[in-house]
Amino acid sequence: MLKTGRLLVGCGIGVMAGLVAGLAQVDRITGAPFATRSEVIAPHGMVAASHPLAAQVGLDVLKAGGSAVDAAIATNAALGLMEPVGNGVGGDLFAIVWDAKTQRLYGLNGSGRSPLGLSYDQMREELAKLDRDTIPPFGVLPISVPGTVDAWYELHGKFGKLPMARLLAPTITYAEEGFPLSELIAFYWDRNVRYFEDLPGAAFATWAPGGAAPKKGEIFKNPDLARTLRRIAEGGRDIFYRGAIADEIDAFMREHGGYLRKADLEAHTSTWVTPVSVNYRGYDVFELPPNGQGIAALQMLQILEGYDLAAMGRNSPEALHVMIEAKKLAFEDRAKFYADPDFSDIPLEWLLSDDYAAERRALIDPARAAARVEAGNPALEEGDTIYLTTADAEGNMVSLIQSNYRGMGAGIMVPGLGFGFQDRGQMFVFEPRDHANVYAPGKRPFHTIIPAFIMKDGKPWVSFGLMGGAMQPQGHVQIVTNLIDFGLNLQEAGDAARWQHGGSTDYDTPQMTDGGYVYFETGIPWETLRALKLKRHDVRTDLGGYGGYQAIMWDAENEVYIGASESRKDGHAVGY
Repeated sequence: MLKTGRLLVGCGIGVMAGLVAGLAQVDRITGAPFATRSEVIAPHGMVAASHPLAAQVGLDVLKAGGSAVDAAIATNAALGLMEPVGNGVGGDLFAIVWDAKTQRLYGLNGSGRSPLGLSYDQMREELAKLDRDTIPPFGVLPISVPGTVDAWYELHGKFGKLPMARLLAPTITYAEEGFPLSELIAFYWDRNVRYFEDLPGAAFATWAPGGAAPKKGEIFKNPDLARTLRRIAEGGRDIFYRGAIADEIDAFMREHGGYLRKADLEAHTSTWVTPVSVNYRGYDVFELPPNGQGIAALQMLQILEGYDLAAMGRNSPEALHVMIEAKKLAFEDRAKFYADPDFSDIPLEWLLSDDYAAERRALIDPARAAARVEAGNPALEEGDTIYLTTADAEGNMVSLIQSNYRGMGAGIMVPGLGFGFQDRGQMFVFEPRDHANVYAPGKRPFHTIIPAFIMKDGKPWVSFGLMGGAMQPQGHVQIVTNLIDFGLNLQEAGDAARWQHGGSTDYDTPQMTDGGYVYFETGIPWETLRALKLKRHDVRTDLGGYGGYQAIMWDAENEVYIGASESRKDGHAVGY
């Protein structure tokens, strides 16, 4: 009780009532379960997003009779305007949809491909001019086809109810009239836009009017984006991929040495895929198959299934040790196998099998952190993002993630269009030539953005995601174990202190030989960190980088939705 004294003074009766109900709402510094706010509970619909105004846009769509997919599209469009440090129509999109009518999950891969006219050898020549061995983060070279607009229309065609013009209208209004910058987004906006001043196009002028990034609370307008969204609403996806917008993109790229062409846009298609899953202690956890990294979370859970994490205790050195070691093992396979399945034969069933998990689990030494691990051998391996989730009165739920890759992307904006292009092509590798994720024209690069979904007894339970590059599968596992092993509620599961392991073999880093390093948030007990040091973990702290979480849970007993939102971001969950 003494640990909660400070909160009792600050929150009074509300916290006392929670304690009486058996809740342990305690500050993160103590390491005990806690929540920065209560869960949001509503009977008819829910939206959880990383910007409050965007969440309200989605909620208004639900109230107007829109579906969960309608609300997701409207919210995503608003985030593209309000949080361009993470997403926009120049990026890619992935989604998992629970359809109440057919009682099944659908997956959509809305990622784009590299330019058809840029060969491996040509890209090598371009990199040599820059004295580089890897694709740069900025400029025209890392740009791949933006998949978001096509993904919107694919989702809308299958599950939408309201006209697309209605879904985009609120963002068009905000773009024309302006909106105030929220605190965290303003911080990242300033850090991103400074890199764009010397790049061709309109990115710097658009996002730094007057030569500087807008500040917290300042009203920002983007009339060019308003015009682009209005053209999309009126002309459909074809105006973007086959019409006037495609022509403008083509002309700009030709003028400035880029390789993206109208033919690349015309050839683009999204792909409906079957979500893949593993059963973790009676719960079916779903992710999308590669070219994304979602199955890394499933591989980790398969390994962890063999440990009694609840008995070990949350934030115990024993539990964190096996979780970190499981991550190392999964990420070696991630570096070797995960890529565009149209170009590589990915041993998906084997990677997620019980036998392979047992084989990998046997490699974990309970007393010592591994310095080096190898990827498996089948018998036949700093970005920013937005995540949102929606649910409607008919029981439909959407788990959607969208990204420019690194912050505001490549820093390239065609004048008059108001959106920047992603730099996802930076994630291709060049050596060895036979690597699964090696650069090739018309190929989807390896992707970090992953939506997730949990089912129980064949029914929807939790739609969730945790954005943030390589943190995502690690974060997914921490959310799943917080909910299932440690019994935290939906908000506590996201607010609880996190860890992030880095230094694994990756698409742009060589073989791990030193065990990597682990960042820990405050709230992990010092006794645990000391014990991990004794196991030879490289223990570090970090100011950020622990991801951004949103979630909606279906409470079947009470027939209500429960929403939670990331305390490390600007957003919230709203319902009605």
